[in-house]
Amino acid sequence: MKLKDIANYVTETYDWNSFDLRTYVTTDSLVANKAGREIASLRPAKSGRLIKFKKNDILVSNIRPYLKKIWFANESGSCSNDVLVFRANPGVPPSFLYSCLLQDQFFNYVMRGTKGSKMPRGDRRQIMEFVIQAPLSAANEIGSTIFNLQKKFDLLHEINRNLEAMARQLYDYWFVQFDFPDENGRPYKSSGGRMVWNEKLKRDIPEQWEVINLFDAIDVQYGFPFSTELLVDDVTNTPVVRIRDILNGTVSAYSTEETDSKYRLSRGDVLIGMDGNFHMNLWCDNQAYLNQRSVRFRQIGGSPISALQVMFEVAPYIKAKEQNAKGSTVGHLSDKDLRGLWILKPFTHLHFSPEKTLNQIADLIVENRIEVSNLTTQRDELLPLLMNGQASVIPTEVNCDLFKT
Repeated sequence: MKLKDIANYVTETYDWNSFDLRTYVTTDSLVANKAGREIASLRPAKSGRLIKFKKNDILVSNIRPYLKKIWFANESGSCSNDVLVFRANPGVPPSFLYSCLLQDQFFNYVMRGTKGSKMPRGDRRQIMEFVIQAPLSAANEIGSTIFNLQKKFDLLHEINRNLEAMARQLYDYWFVQFDFPDENGRPYKSSGGRMVWNEKLKRDIPEQWEVINLFDAIDVQYGFPFSTELLVDDVTNTPVVRIRDILNGTVSAYSTEETDSKYRLSRGDVLIGMDGNFHMNLWCDNQAYLNQRSVRFRQIGGSPISALQVMFEVAPYIKAKEQNAKGSTVGHLSDKDLRGLWILKPFTHLHFSPEKTLNQIADLIVENRIEVSNLTTQRDELLPLLMNGQASVIPTEVNCDLFKT
């Protein structure tokens, strides 16, 4: 059985009068490593051709298939022409089609037929020739198993989105609007708290707060300049994190025998890539080593300044640096850039311990990401076994009550 026997491409175009950016999907808004999609940030040109997709269609990026960008649509919308929209044929469960396309084997197959080197694109005709090993008689079992796992992924991702929004909102209240709880539990600035001018930040800050250099506020460590001979393709050694890995919280295919612990990452570290798009992220393991042209921030023991606070404070500067770099080949973040940054040091008391609250949120985010990573490993190991008949699973619904917060 081939892909063309169970699915077809959607070619119906979209009515521009009904366009909605919230339901528009591009190759950029699809997330790598099978992590679904985000809301698109840019509207397409009106002259462009948009494809209309429906709920239960499967969307796959046709640019750089090795990034493994795929989404099971939970609503209708439109997408760019570089996104392939697959629709299950009558009688075929969409969840089974999703399971077939979710396989690493599928993306590897698409890559073998790509055209172009810098921005390889899949061959639409070749893609439909992909061979599916599983019989249709097992479609419901396979589809239900994988789809129920996906529901748990989606729930954990949604929890993390809410946690990240909560952390951002608290940071804004406390460090931008300065309405943190005062010693009487009231919002400081709104209740008439005294503000003083700070020359370094060029703005008023709370009277008892300080402004200190980034390198005094947080433990800063640059990655190790691993030479080629120090990197080995051996999973028994310590994995290495490179710039490209930071965005998705993954490790590279290489490992190292390096033993200097100062380059080892810890859960809750903030990582920033210093070239290109300057990706920033919280890290989730205690094994990997950081490669060159990346930097990590770690809270200093006993400090009232958390790594998450520093990430939020540095973010506007990083964003400006990235925007200024557009039009040039590659943007760069230097040691001089970082040493010129200043961080707020809050005065804490019984009602206000920002590092404790922000660290608690960061810990929850990291725990959820670790669970997603473990589930992803289980899914990717289980899927080929289901497809070739080596494993059989009785479908059950995910108990969402377990994940309520």
